[in-house]
Amino acid sequence: MVLAATSVAMAQLTYKGGPDVLGAHNGYGRGCVMCHAPHSGSRGNGLATSKDPQNGMYALWGQDLTPLFGQTFSFSGDGKSTYSVTLPTSGSITSAHDANTVILFCLSCHDGVLTKVGMMQGQTVETLPIMGGNAPTLLAKAAPSGGTAYSNDHPVGGYAVVSCGGQYNWDCTGGGSTTTPITMNGTASTAFLTNYPGSFWNTSSNPLASFSGTVNAVTCTTCHDQHSMTVYSNKTGSYSTMFFVRGYYNPNGNGNSVAQFCRNCHGGESNESHGLMHVPTV
Repeated sequence: MVLAATSVAMAQLTYKGGPDVLGAHNGYGRGCVMCHAPHSGSRGNGLATSKDPQNGMYALWGQDLTPLFGQTFSFSGDGKSTYSVTLPTSGSITSAHDANTVILFCLSCHDGVLTKVGMMQGQTVETLPIMGGNAPTLLAKAAPSGGTAYSNDHPVGGYAVVSCGGQYNWDCTGGGSTTTPITMNGTASTAFLTNYPGSFWNTSSNPLASFSGTVNAVTCTTCHDQHSMTVYSNKTGSYSTMFFVRGYYNPNGNGNSVAQFCRNCHGGESNESHGLMHVPTV
């Protein structure tokens, strides 16, 4: 049984030339079609009863969105509605790149309670480094007892903003609830980009999302590149990663790359903000 399960997991990842960058999102060989149905949206992926009036119109999305339309979720925070997100309602989607629509698309596979699980096994194909075991991929199903569906998940949405200045943030400009994108131009933040070349700030585009004019908020694709599980690339080069993380992320290396990834936004906890300006990422 163990050998069979291992073989299945490896079969979806490994080819003659090595593992495909889609990794688990290769969907046991289904590839792009698992999420993007080239014909007929979710109906083209076998859901003949879909009542979505915009079925497949945006990004050729092939998963059923109807259970999530108009849902409001509260994410980890202070126990109030500070980090709440309301998903688009039926028929209201205007762009596949709208930040709330991105969250809707991601949860159509990763919710696990309101949504159809499909081919997902509910846990990562990658084992947790050092700790062992696997992380859950059905997020609402992993909710804490007595909590809300996403009260143990990192905040996303228009209230989950990244700011400049202050005790916990970088010495950058812009950010917060302003419409000005963040520029990493302070002494500490500039040093951070040198010490962590695998940062998602070392790109030509703002990695944060726009929610109703606020351009500095976190969405799912701020931290994850859904199209590449094993490799992250930016203007400085290509780096190993795991769990579709958008940055150099190697917990197996006994280094600081995992902490560095979190410091992309949480600058107050960085080496540089503590005066250590020359600690490389290893």
